[in-house]
Amino acid sequence: MSVDTLNQDVKSQIDNLLMDTKKSSLDIAKTNTETKNLLLIDIAKNINESRTPILLNNEKDLNLLDPKNFSPAFYDRLKLNDERIDQMIQNINEVIDLDDPVRKNRFLYERPNGLKVFKQSIPLGVICIIYESRPNVTSDAASLCLKSGNSVLLRGGSECFNTNKILVDIIQKSLIKNNINKDCVNLVPYTDREVMKYILRKDDDVDLVIPRGGEGLIRFVSENSSIPVIKHYKGVCHVYLDSEADLKIAHDIAINSKIQRPGVCNAMETLIINKNLPKDFISNLMHEFINNKVLIYAEDELSNYITNDLFTKLRPKDYHNEYLDMKLNIKIVSDIKQAINHIEEYGSLHTESIVTSNERNKEIFIQSLNSSAIFHNASTRFNDGNELGLGAEIGISTTKLHAFGPMGLNELTSEKFVVYGSGQIK
Repeated sequence: MSVDTLNQDVKSQIDNLLMDTKKSSLDIAKTNTETKNLLLIDIAKNINESRTPILLNNEKDLNLLDPKNFSPAFYDRLKLNDERIDQMIQNINEVIDLDDPVRKNRFLYERPNGLKVFKQSIPLGVICIIYESRPNVTSDAASLCLKSGNSVLLRGGSECFNTNKILVDIIQKSLIKNNINKDCVNLVPYTDREVMKYILRKDDDVDLVIPRGGEGLIRFVSENSSIPVIKHYKGVCHVYLDSEADLKIAHDIAINSKIQRPGVCNAMETLIINKNLPKDFISNLMHEFINNKVLIYAEDELSNYITNDLFTKLRPKDYHNEYLDMKLNIKIVSDIKQAINHIEEYGSLHTESIVTSNERNKEIFIQSLNSSAIFHNASTRFNDGNELGLGAEIGISTTKLHAFGPMGLNELTSEKFVVYGSGQIK
């Protein structure tokens, strides 16, 4: 079924949903900070009190998955438990504590004729979030959009439909209770791609699309959308262990960046090791990855540190892979220049980290690379809106317009000119 042959009833339903969401965006844009915060407090409270139905619906989604078609990492991204619900609530509470990004005046200058020129932050309008598997996106996106004065249209994947629906129902109940238009947060009731294509043509109704998921989904959205798209194709994240790295710090960061949660976009996919590091350190690190069931891909040079039956021969194209799994590329280099050149060739502008005690090398690495986040002596896992003080994130942009890196409240606003005069005419 193509967009042109979509059932007319489906088209009408989507059109009405878009119209209602757009109308609601005018209301939420005018809502004051106190009201928005009280709303978010109520949403967090209702999520906390609704754990049982949330987990039951999540279990329903998990039971519908065919293990043959979904990796353990995918299953992990979809699964909720009390700890993850706690994190969802914590994210909402942190958004409450953040400054309202709307209606902030930034003085630019006073013109020779006495006109005073300001820029004032304003909401973007209607934001459509298209995402796969992660149910925490539902609550994070809703809280960020509401606090920044935007309405949000959520289109989750079929694998998470029941979980997303119960979360949106909870959020809408809070909207109604707080006398705010419930259509500020809406869920698309269809998950097939033809409906998505139809929505992506509605540039009069939607102001921005943010896809969150695999590279295939993001390319599909980008190729079919007439609405501006924030892109995050993939997270090919690198950690470089410099020759002057503290060995304990280097070990801990390398292990954490890969195995703490491998199914997320800020997990390390390629570890770059300076060959001048002690041989026993490199060998021990490789064996720890193997003991943690990490499948290693490497070039023949790694056989200087572990036997070649412990790793799979790497093809150059593997350096482009975002595994989102317990798989890891290893690259051995002679110096920091080779490490930077490798990242420039194969990186995706997501996250890079250098482990070193050499100040000069630290600065060379930071100033040479322009990925969305560069870390020194820290795990790539910290490139996250919550960890960087944004409260939560609506996504991590790897394109430099209009936002780059984790997108929090401020990245969900634009600016208008405000000019104060005293009767000037031209």
